[in-house]
Order: sequence, then C-alpha cells, then structure tokens
Amino acid sequence: MSDYKIRLGRWGENLAANFLTSRGYRISGRNFYTAYGEIDLIAERGDEILFVEVKTRSGSDFGYPEEAVNYFKVRHLIKVINIFLDRKRLNKFWRLDAISVEVDKARLKAKISWFKNVGQDY
Repeated sequence: MSDYKIRLGRWGENLAANFLTSRGYRISGRNFYTAYGEIDLIAERGDEILFVEVKTRSGSDFGYPEEAVNYFKVRHLIKVINIFLDRKRLNKFWRLDAISVEVDKARLKAKISWFKNVGQDY
C-alpha cells in the first residue's frame, strides 16, 4: 500500500474518531488486528461497545467508501469482533458500524457518513 493511502486512511480514522467523540463515545481502541482482519475503531458509551470500520476515499474511481463494506468484509469483521470479545472476556451489547469519509481535495473538506448496524443481516 502506498504511503499516500496509508496517510489518507489514518486521517480518515482520526476524523471518524473525532466524529464519534463529539457524539458522546469514548474511543477505547484502534486497529485491533487478527488473522481475519482489523477493526479500525472501538468506541464505548454506557453499556454499549461499538466496532467501526472506517473507509476513506479521495475520489469515486473505485466507488463510494461504504460500498467496500460488503458481505465478505462484514463476515470477516464479525470474526474479528468475536476474537476481541473473547480475549477481553466481555459480554456487552455490541454493534458493527461503518463510517465513510469522502475527501474533497479541492475544497480541503471531508464528508462523513455513518452507517449503523451494518452487520445485522449477516
């Protein structure tokens, strides 16, 4: 992966973390890795734990960011979540969400969209 894509992804994750924090969530983890993949952000509010996949794009050549969170990606993410919960010995209500960050380089702005409970049908 190019340095540009790595920096863009980190920037998007930071924007998403700030977005969630401004809505009352506390970021309790980032980039939890397993053989099945990675959870970008882990956030908590009250008894709820939120696992977030962040997708950032600076153009639409490859589609909208949220389109990358498909059936196969969600299945892998749920495996990662189960490993996390098992390792931490947590038994809390959890949800898998996606946050897409669309970057407008010309205006130096980003559009953030929050997709809640993307794993509910899988």
